[in-house]
Amino acid sequence: MNREILSATLRPEYRVFTAADGHEALEIADTISPDLILLDVVLPGMDGYDVCARLKADRYTRNIPVIFLTAQNQEKDEVKGLGLGAIDYIFKPIRPAIVRVRVRNHLELKQYRDFLEGLSATDGLTEIANRRRLDECLDVECRRAIREHTPLSLMMADIDFFKMYNDYYGHLAGDDALRKVARALKSSCQRPADLAARYGGDEFTGILPNTKAEGGFNVASNFLAEVRGLCIPHSASPIEEKITISIGVATILPIPGALLSDLVQRADGMLYKAKQEGRNQVRA
Repeated sequence: MNREILSATLRPEYRVFTAADGHEALEIADTISPDLILLDVVLPGMDGYDVCARLKADRYTRNIPVIFLTAQNQEKDEVKGLGLGAIDYIFKPIRPAIVRVRVRNHLELKQYRDFLEGLSATDGLTEIANRRRLDECLDVECRRAIREHTPLSLMMADIDFFKMYNDYYGHLAGDDALRKVARALKSSCQRPADLAARYGGDEFTGILPNTKAEGGFNVASNFLAEVRGLCIPHSASPIEEKITISIGVATILPIPGALLSDLVQRADGMLYKAKQEGRNQVRA
């Protein structure tokens, strides 16, 4: 009945998922990463405190705000829940108006925190994802690929002879070129789940979830063509008088225990092969 009341209260404004017990709640949280969890203290089997403790112990769910629902209006219970990491308590019987206000307030705080975290995960020069965001996303997408039995592709790209470009045109021109290449990468990673990131220096990376090898090769080829189409002059390049890139692509169908470092090493190996075979090309 409580789930029905909460759903009816919140569904006009939000996308709502419900769970009948703690195990189902943890599974949903891991799968969809909700923005807020309303958690009953009394649950069949694992109680709400145990669920909250597990959520906060998992790096993938620990930042999801938790509001406890309880009929136990006791100070010691409230202290216990807040000590486990909950942000608020709502006491039963449920009052829809109070629930709506508290949910709205906490979601606004979550949105602001996500905005600040987004800034910290963005490369200051190119305005695409930075290495920190890349590592986090790769980890999450590998877990999702294992859970959903889908392929995961990764492409790594390097601007050809970029040191020569900097030496010839200067670092300000080099920064401008990096920004243009980053925009081309972002344009190539078109789906919402794709991530364009700066790996470091003049290296760029694209994470392509649920993408087979052929699809990864096609995205990389589009990126290659977009950079060539920018026609950024590079008179110091031994291969062309404009900026070009070399790209390596790797695809895996992850299984439990798969190492992300293997995927990165394979993509990096393909990038090395593209350079060895003349640059300005894709190897997958």
